[in-house]
This record gives sequence, C-alpha cells and structure tokens, in this order.
Amino acid sequence: MSAEERQRQIVRAARRAGSVDVNALAAELGVAKETVRRDLRALEDHGLIRRTHGGAYPVESAGFETTLAFRTTMHVPEKRRVAAAAAELLGDAETVFVDEGFTPQLIAQALPRDRPLTVVTASLATAGALAEVPDTTVLLLGGRVRPGTLATVDHWTTKMLAGFVIDLAYIGANGISREHGLTTPDPAVSEVKAQAMRAARRTVFAGVHTKFGAVSFCRFAQVSDLEAIVTSQLLPAPEAHRYSLQGPQVIRA
Repeated sequence: MSAEERQRQIVRAARRAGSVDVNALAAELGVAKETVRRDLRALEDHGLIRRTHGGAYPVESAGFETTLAFRTTMHVPEKRRVAAAAAELLGDAETVFVDEGFTPQLIAQALPRDRPLTVVTASLATAGALAEVPDTTVLLLGGRVRPGTLATVDHWTTKMLAGFVIDLAYIGANGISREHGLTTPDPAVSEVKAQAMRAARRTVFAGVHTKFGAVSFCRFAQVSDLEAIVTSQLLPAPEAHRYSLQGPQVIRA
C-alpha cells in the first residue's frame, strides 16, 4: 500500500469513527507506529486532521462536515469556557442571533436569565433548550432541516432573517483564517450566516483553537467584519494578536 492510499484510509477511518489511534492504525495497516505518525503529520499539514496525544481527529473541510452529535464530544471544557466568555459580551442587547453548532448552543445556555431577551436561531437544539426559559422569547427560523446539524437553511430561513434588525449575532464557522476569513462547507449554511451578520449591529465569532487556520469551501465573512473573536488560551497569543490587527477584539478564555 502506498503512502497516499494509506493516508486516504486513515482519513476515512477518522471520519467514520470520529478519531483514530496510532497503535490501532499501525496494527490495522501493518506498518510501524512511526510510519503512522508521519502519515498523520502529512495529513495535518494538508488540513485534513488534527493530531492529539496518541492519535488524531478529522477536520471539517469542503467535502466533510462533522455532525452536531460528534461536536458535543470534542473539546467540551474548552467550548464551555469560550461560551461563557462570549455570553459576557451581550451588553445591553435585547435581540440575539445564535448560530447553529454546539458552541453557540452553549452560549445560548449561558445567556443571562434575569432580563427579557429575544433569541433568533436556526438551530432546533438551541430553540428546544431555551423554549421554556422565563423571559426568553425564541424565534426559530423556518426552512429545510439539515440532518447532521439539526439546523434550518435555504430561502425560507434567509427571508425571515432579512426582516429583522438584531442587536448581536453569535456566529460560528468551520474555519477562520486571516487570509480567507470565515468559511463553511455548505453554500446554504454560508448564506444563512451571511444574512445573520447583515441583520446584526454587532457580530461575535466564538470557536475553539482548532478552527483557526482551517479553510472550507464557502466564505461568508472577513475577520474585519467581527467586533470580537472569543476562543481559548490554546490559540497562541502571537496568533491571537495577528487576528486583532485586522480589527476585532480577541479574547482568549
């Protein structure tokens, strides 16, 4: 088996299972563990996986997107810290857009419960989590439901958004880079995010360190469009500073 064929098999295994282990891969492929580590380094250089201690997990790309269920298992403590810090940026906003995804869902749950708030979302999970919260009005955007993320898309969704003026949008992305901005694999999702940002007076991006430097197929915003970026301390401080030079405040929670 050539290195290219072996690496394709590793990526397929990572996407199927959610993660791969060096020892298991070495046994399955019949190669040395160091060979597997070289393959993982090469795949990480190509932006297809992220290495961890003893293994790796897949990175979302133009042709691959993880499900909401998978996202609830990865970097959860980090995502909770990011979400709590993002929620503190609410200020005096009375209407909030909360994007699809697990980190935005955690932001919604971290929003204050001591004053009236209107939350607009395309996420069925977020709408369900907030539906019975006192003093919180939930507006669920209509549209086609994507099975992997349980979020609505297409023209019904964007048409509803176009009729709103929103104080603050909490936006997620599959990747954020200084060169290519905020990206996502699906054009329909990209348009919902772009419309939410057009409707919002302020926009905050929240995402863990693995989002940075990743690039997907559809660009929906530039880094300079953001008021703030909230991420974790695992994003190196010099890299955070480079993003701040494009305009947004960068908070490492």
